[in-house]
Amino acid sequence: MKYTRRRNHSDNRLMAEINVTPLVDVMLVLLIIFMVTAPMLQMGIDVNLPRVKAKSVDVAEEKLVLTINGAKEIFLNKTRMSIMDLGIKLEHIFASRIEREVYLRADRNVPYGFVVEVMAEVRKAGVDKLGMITEPPEEKR
Repeated sequence: MKYTRRRNHSDNRLMAEINVTPLVDVMLVLLIIFMVTAPMLQMGIDVNLPRVKAKSVDVAEEKLVLTINGAKEIFLNKTRMSIMDLGIKLEHIFASRIEREVYLRADRNVPYGFVVEVMAEVRKAGVDKLGMITEPPEEKR
């Protein structure tokens, strides 16, 4: 801090002046760093999601399993339906159920966008829990 003697309403007091130049320099450097790193946060990394090490789900407990095959056909348990009928059907099913959970099985060749559309319809129907069914990874020898 730099102290200077200035007149302030007829008395001689010392007034402190703060040099803000270093603060502005640091802020500009931070701004540049954030501008460079922000586009990197939006880039994705190629991953293969269907095979994971996780506890297997016992599907024999009268759970609702939503399956999407490679031809983008949707099956609720074993009943085939369109994406438009899915939400209505799920609302009717969950009208009398306490647990609102669905397990999703999707072929790895189905486009990600289509799976997200199906998941959005499931959420709109009032499903609380949406589980993903995967296969365990292949053993490497």
